[in-house]
Amino acid sequence: MKIVVLGAGQVGSSVAHALSREDNDITVVDIDNRRLKELQDRLDIRAVNGFASHPRVLVRAGIEDADLVIALTSLDEVNMTACQVAYTLYNTPTRVARIRSSEYMDHARLFERDHCPVDVLISPEQLVTNYISRLIEYPGALQVLDFAEGRAQLVATRAYRDGPLVGHRLHTLKNHMPAGTEARVAAIYRDDETIIPDGGTLIEEDDIVFFLAASRHIQTIMKEFRPLGRPARRIVLGGGGNIGANLAKRLERGHHVKVIERDPEIAESIAEDLEKAIVIVGDCADEDLLREETIDSADVYCVLTNDDEANILSAMLAKKMGAAKVIALINRPAYVDLVESGSIDIAVSPQQVTIGALLTHIRRGNMERVHALRQGAAEAIEAVALGDIRSSKVVGRRIDEIDLPEDTTIPAMVRGDDVIIAHHDTVIQENDHVILFVPDKKHIPAIELLFQVEATFV
Repeated sequence: MKIVVLGAGQVGSSVAHALSREDNDITVVDIDNRRLKELQDRLDIRAVNGFASHPRVLVRAGIEDADLVIALTSLDEVNMTACQVAYTLYNTPTRVARIRSSEYMDHARLFERDHCPVDVLISPEQLVTNYISRLIEYPGALQVLDFAEGRAQLVATRAYRDGPLVGHRLHTLKNHMPAGTEARVAAIYRDDETIIPDGGTLIEEDDIVFFLAASRHIQTIMKEFRPLGRPARRIVLGGGGNIGANLAKRLERGHHVKVIERDPEIAESIAEDLEKAIVIVGDCADEDLLREETIDSADVYCVLTNDDEANILSAMLAKKMGAAKVIALINRPAYVDLVESGSIDIAVSPQQVTIGALLTHIRRGNMERVHALRQGAAEAIEAVALGDIRSSKVVGRRIDEIDLPEDTTIPAMVRGDDVIIAHHDTVIQENDHVILFVPDKKHIPAIELLFQVEATFV
């Protein structure tokens, strides 16, 4: 696929990195030549220096025969204009734009073809807000990923010593759960080793377990892997930027929320927009301030500034002072695994959250949802099974008859409103939303081929 990426900032660079590792022809456009040179030193891409929405620059980037343009500059107006130019002058088939301002996002009509033709709106801030909200909703979760409009969820949790399943084999899971509650463990990560489980797999302490189930059963199943603490009530947010302000607004009605913001003007602005949350002017890395705000009694401390180092230090300090769970926003992917192996409970990478949303629209083969996992090394995919037994490689076939790539599993599917936990003899029907766990993304092209409808396939 020929893709033009506009913007070489943090999000644009991460997207270019992820897409260049696949079979894509990538060109990146930016006004900063230094950023482009740094990208070219690391990636197999073309680079074009210039203003992203100018037609002449877009032509130099190859927009005339591009399959997709992804506008990810820091300015909404530039992204919108670039999509308009790509559609009006060059009829680019698919146009994706990063839109940060709620002033635009609240008016969906703006992005219809008759106005500003954007096929896909991406708001990294909104995606990260949603992501962190789910982590707070499930206190023991390391990741919570939605499928089939939230009817099914893939959850990652750490197996703790007191969990009922630790030291037992997976086939005993069904013996602990209420009737009608089903789940499937999709993968286990143990000391960075991927384990594709079966019924005889033994759960060990500190295993990272990915399981899939109907959303209504998630809390019940999590109890099997770790003791669940009380629901989070007292939330402290470090940083009052777009993510911090949006998260405070979402959480304030059901939680006791405090926001610590260093800039007095930003603090005053977000305080006016909040109903119940308390906004404090101060430095979230100030030990005296954290002590004064009784950080030791916080159920969740989430630090969300734009400075990775400040976020790491503040989160480590809050954990040392007694905060029950700490979450840090980390923009540099190399830091994520590093900090999670220490005292920080969860490191959230905005780039990885955003890339998953973008991959959904890039993948071939009727992909409905894609989530990037393990820093992009693995993926969880929701694919729609279309066609019939003559035109499809999956419809009308048992799971054990499908030529799945090595270690790829189908833990479940969603049929209408029903979440069906898959077994080897489960037959896939047309329009099923099939959920796949792909531990090695090199197998993605094979997955795409499986779910493409072929008129001549026999």
